[in-house]
Amino acid sequence: MSDTKAPKDVFLATKLHDEKNLTIIDDALNSGCIDVATHEYLTNLYTNSMDWFREVFLYIGKCFGAPKAAVHAYDYETDSAINSPITISDINPLEPYLVNHRLDADPMRNQFFVATKGHQIELAVSSIVTVIVGAQKSVTRAIDKITGKYYNDYVNEVAQTAYDVIAKTERVASAKAISDKIHEKFEKSYITDASAAVLGIIGSGHQKISAELVRALDKVRTPYARLEDVWRIKCLFDLVPQARTFIERICKMWPEKIIAVRDKFFNIANPRGYRDAKLVLNIGQNGQIIPMEIICQVRTFFEFEHQTHGAYEKSRRAEVKKTKSANEIENQTEILHIEGVKKYNLMICDCVEDLFDRIGWNILYSVGNEDMLFDGFPQISTIYYPPKITDTILEKVDNAVENEVFYVQNAPAKLTKDQEIRIFRWMAKFILVSAMPYSYANWSVPMDTMAGKFFNFIMKELQRYYKK
Repeated sequence: MSDTKAPKDVFLATKLHDEKNLTIIDDALNSGCIDVATHEYLTNLYTNSMDWFREVFLYIGKCFGAPKAAVHAYDYETDSAINSPITISDINPLEPYLVNHRLDADPMRNQFFVATKGHQIELAVSSIVTVIVGAQKSVTRAIDKITGKYYNDYVNEVAQTAYDVIAKTERVASAKAISDKIHEKFEKSYITDASAAVLGIIGSGHQKISAELVRALDKVRTPYARLEDVWRIKCLFDLVPQARTFIERICKMWPEKIIAVRDKFFNIANPRGYRDAKLVLNIGQNGQIIPMEIICQVRTFFEFEHQTHGAYEKSRRAEVKKTKSANEIENQTEILHIEGVKKYNLMICDCVEDLFDRIGWNILYSVGNEDMLFDGFPQISTIYYPPKITDTILEKVDNAVENEVFYVQNAPAKLTKDQEIRIFRWMAKFILVSAMPYSYANWSVPMDTMAGKFFNFIMKELQRYYKK
């Protein structure tokens, strides 16, 4: 939690904090740490903080509607809510808070339940979304990011872009020499006007490619434009398709506000094994760019993120020399995230087991080919699974059912092969939409049930795809 405890007059406290932030930004400009363009960008983000934070608050309301429970202050260190409800008048950018909403757009709501003894119903998966609204990012940390990691990435992209353009029409050796000079010049001082700087480096001998080079360099994002988390929230969902439903809904609501969308739930190539999705909205007005970052995560992974965050922070602060090597920390982090994928997939397998009967009844009582109970279920993601892959898997499911490798047990009535195929096809789509793939082939869920066997069958087929 922030060290600054907001007094009752949160507007005054925020105004004073704004003044301190702007002084730090001015000092960074005067010392040559940042340039004028970066100074202007940061000033926009850190001026009138209360107004921008309330804008974040309003966007959450537009996304989800009213809270479904009391709003609580939040403690970063313990990753948990503080047992002290807060009111709207208490909300300010100096302190984070936590609020629970319901995703009304969730097409699978109320389907994930278990009937226990005495006719008690317990929710296995809910449509409740836990939203953690972060406090305003420290301006010092923001400047460190812009002039550190973001600047290094920016310089590398500028050098690579120049190399690619020059190497297409001239000698590779010449392109390499220009790339080296870019690194040398940009490392001496903080530069964000890439086009002017690179044209100054190449001189008058490359007029033919100047226009193409400028067009390519103008597409490289400046370091300050990469700062998107001064205003940010984290949404915790039970299932991946819930998060994707939410993201699709936001993109339809405010297409003109979308800055970026990134979906890494199925990304097995991530070096840290991390799985989440990110949506960046522009909450600015009158031409201003004020990014609001929305991180979408499943609850299972949030638990493992807390375990790995300490190691990540040590790595970021280069404290690994005193403890363990960076590679060791990265390996530990990846192992924990793999465990997160396993735990999540076990939950999906349990859902498959719970849904089998409901799907069977629904298909048995449906008219024609309409599965009315599940209309609107999220479409299979084409981000990682091309239609050719899913069609191939579904064909293999059909063959397995035809050969009675998979069959419906304890059916309420005699099912035709067509009905059985429809049941297993639906469950296959549910697994493809919900389960997280993994790159390692030596793990599977317990196979003592039909659901477990079927889940492993689908995941093995996905592994074949990823190995190609």
